[in-house]
Amino acid sequence: MNDLTFQMILHCSYTGDENNIDQILIEQLMDNSWQELALSTDSPGFDIFMYAILTCQHMYFRNNAAEYGLVLNSSEGLITIITNENRSIQSLHVDFKGTLSKGIANDDMVNSIVARMNLCPVSINLKDFLDRKTTVVFEAI
Repeated sequence: MNDLTFQMILHCSYTGDENNIDQILIEQLMDNSWQELALSTDSPGFDIFMYAILTCQHMYFRNNAAEYGLVLNSSEGLITIITNENRSIQSLHVDFKGTLSKGIANDDMVNSIVARMNLCPVSINLKDFLDRKTTVVFEAI
């Protein structure tokens, strides 16, 4: 049985106190190099599925940070999915790092943001599997 590993990374900059997106770049790991994601009608369905997970997580990350007064300058979000050969998910790791231009995050805020991220509509519709982890880290500029 051969497991497959898929990764996508999001780089984003923001404007305003509501963490509105200024610029965003999403890349996927292809043949050991990062390539810009360009979705089209010819895109593989699994790529679109991963994109949906990543962007839903990002929306809940940035919106909930704003609710706590955590104003983002930039962020990076990495999603790593490991599947079996049939692309049935065995492992899902979501890691977000935000650089703050205003606010100080404490553990309660971070834990709440992570809990809310796990309630995004895409996440709650994923089947249960043992290896599922979401991490959020904030750093000051």
